[in-house]
Amino acid sequence: MLVSTSLPSIVLAAVAAAGPAEGTATEASASALTSEPATEPAIASAAAPKSGKTKDRGSLPWLERWAPERNVWELGLYAGVWVPSKNHELYQADLNLADQGFRPFARVAPAIGGRVGYYPLRVLGIEGEVGGMPAKTDADQRAGVWTARAYVVGQLGFSNIVPFLLLGGGGMGVTSDRAALGKDTDALLHFGGGFKVYLHRYVVVRVDVRDSVSAKQGKDSGLANNVEFLGGLSITLGRKHTQPPAPVVDSDSDGFKDDVDKCKDEKGVAPDGCPIRDTDEDGFKDDVDKCAEEAGVDPDGCPVRDTDEDGFKDDVDNCKDEKGVAPDGCPIRDTDGDSMLDDVDKCPSEAEVVNGFDDTDGCPDEIPKEVEQFSGVIEGILFDSGKAKIKPKSFPVLDQAIAALTKFPTIRVEIVGHTDNAGKRERNVDLSQKRAEAVKTYMVEHGIDAARIVTRGAGPDEPIGDNKTSAGRGQNRRIEFKRLMQ
Repeated sequence: MLVSTSLPSIVLAAVAAAGPAEGTATEASASALTSEPATEPAIASAAAPKSGKTKDRGSLPWLERWAPERNVWELGLYAGVWVPSKNHELYQADLNLADQGFRPFARVAPAIGGRVGYYPLRVLGIEGEVGGMPAKTDADQRAGVWTARAYVVGQLGFSNIVPFLLLGGGGMGVTSDRAALGKDTDALLHFGGGFKVYLHRYVVVRVDVRDSVSAKQGKDSGLANNVEFLGGLSITLGRKHTQPPAPVVDSDSDGFKDDVDKCKDEKGVAPDGCPIRDTDEDGFKDDVDKCAEEAGVDPDGCPVRDTDEDGFKDDVDNCKDEKGVAPDGCPIRDTDGDSMLDDVDKCPSEAEVVNGFDDTDGCPDEIPKEVEQFSGVIEGILFDSGKAKIKPKSFPVLDQAIAALTKFPTIRVEIVGHTDNAGKRERNVDLSQKRAEAVKTYMVEHGIDAARIVTRGAGPDEPIGDNKTSAGRGQNRRIEFKRLMQ
């Protein structure tokens, strides 16, 4: 009974896997082999229009029918090749290896065996297996190797093609003449992976790659890897589902079968069979709405942005990529490039001339003659010899300077005192500083804001005459006014 049921279904699966997704030839062949007449749902499924991006799973029922189930047993046989470690520990301990010499296995040997597995879940099971490897040593001596192992299997059991991984342990032994390896058994850690193909509800083909990790020659020398490449055939026992799944229908007749149609009660379009929505209810369908979750306006369905976050929406912001101010959302410019913004620049189209006079109004200007004459060396400012006391005949000159600074309150000056090089430099620097301070004190006492004047004592370090002559030393003893930039 098992054979009569299995063979037609195996052929059906092979034809369905190799043939096109559409067409009626495959279904007709399946119907003939199973002696079951094609039902109306099957014909409707074959005739229904199909999307170019969606495979019609109704025409391949074996994808659902033969997937793993819960509480199923699997019994099987396997065969393949065994690639043993060169440095195995499988030999009889009392052999005199010093006389006999260590015998590694030949590099490849056949492997055969049987296994039994129980799967309480579609994704998890346990298996046990025994096997043999009729091996030879590198000296062509027969050495039969056997394994017994148990392991846990984790698998993706949701279709008829099932990848899996396994992990467990067991033992591996050798039986041979004392002239070869004698008799020995070692424990092993066993792991691997592969995939199964459920060709039929009762027939499974599988491919495994395994590694049995055992002791390396000398035991304390590390681990040895013994690799196996296996192919197997199993049968399943205990399946509960005996009826094929109902054909997949297209409830809303939109060309998308219900198993892939996310809106099976509403006619829809690609990619998911749902109608195009207007999520934000702004009158723009989601397929053209660039901001599908935010209500927006023409032309793209997005709300009007404030790109530069300056409080002016892009539709009224003349400079939407630059933060700006009223009235047009543009930043205040510096038209003449003089570092003074146009809203405070009294001459926005003419660059300021920085010369120490009215440098904050943004307009080009010339130094007034009254101010110009008090730039550089100021003749007529005299002091008592070796002292910082201003001689009275210097007052008229200083009063003229005070008058100019009073008339032009934006002017700031630096007063620099100088000496010749007679005497010690430190004393001359101190004297020049005190003389500059004396001039500042006089001017402050006559109404000039002290904040407009700074002082410096240069001592003999900045001569303008030859200190080797009396005339040159006279030139070097001087007071200079320098305009400060604002």
